Amino acid sequence: MKKFVACLVAALMLVVAATASAGPIIDKIVKRGELLVGSSGDYPPLTAKTKSGKLIGIDIDLATLIANEMGVKLKVVQMPFNTLLAALKSGKIDMVLSCMTITSERNLKFAFVGPYFVSGQSILTTKEMALNVRTLKEINKADFSLAVPLGTTSEVIAKMSLPLTRLEVAKDMDEAIQLLLSGKVKAVMSDVAACAVTVFRNQDKGLVATPPLTFEPFGIAVRQGDPLLVNWLNNVLLNAQGNGVLDDLQAKWFQDSSWMKELP
Repeated sequence: MKKFVACLVAALMLVVAATASAGPIIDKIVKRGELLVGSSGDYPPLTAKTKSGKLIGIDIDLATLIANEMGVKLKVVQMPFNTLLAALKSGKIDMVLSCMTITSERNLKFAFVGPYFVSGQSILTTKEMALNVRTLKEINKADFSLAVPLGTTSEVIAKMSLPLTRLEVAKDMDEAIQLLLSGKVKAVMSDVAACAVTVFRNQDKGLVATPPLTFEPFGIAVRQGDPLLVNWLNNVLLNAQGNGVLDDLQAKWFQDSSWMKELP
């Protein structure tokens, strides 16, 4: 009888422990009353910083939706793109929502929810150079120079697919664009949306961007160990897709360019 009681107590303790750890991250967020979302703030129209210092974009609107659905306040923490996952791992932020491509390498260490947006890599350059840019193979040559932002999928793809190209790794997208505008590189490779916005904002510079050359699904990154948070986020995205919210966000940021006036 004593052995049976002991086994029963042990079983109940396991159930209690499992219940307590069913949603440790989401419980912490709700208890805190604030959702900490990491964003680089330099990839419009997904995420951008205005002249007044406010972060805007599809990612920010989606983060706001998530916080509202969770019933907490939103705090967006801006930091360089290449530091976002380290900050997530250390617990400085609760999730990354910053036009981050879901890759196998990243997914080995972090859970990803999505995609909420599908994009691809684009080559941003001058009209003259663009005439000869149709595939990545065409710029894989020693006399071609290319800038990519540090820690991005662009950097990974360039190092893997363009071994002959002279590669300049910029600290962020803004620096990569300046390398192009100053003539220090012949092109920039980045997300097609960011390249399209750059073309629009620099119409007098004669810049053009290619159609997407790769498949890039963007997802929300969270730490391992909380299946409830992953499940909850999946359902929030599913509802946002089903009721047209994601379509509305894309229309807002891609079809109406008025927000660009707010950028520096």
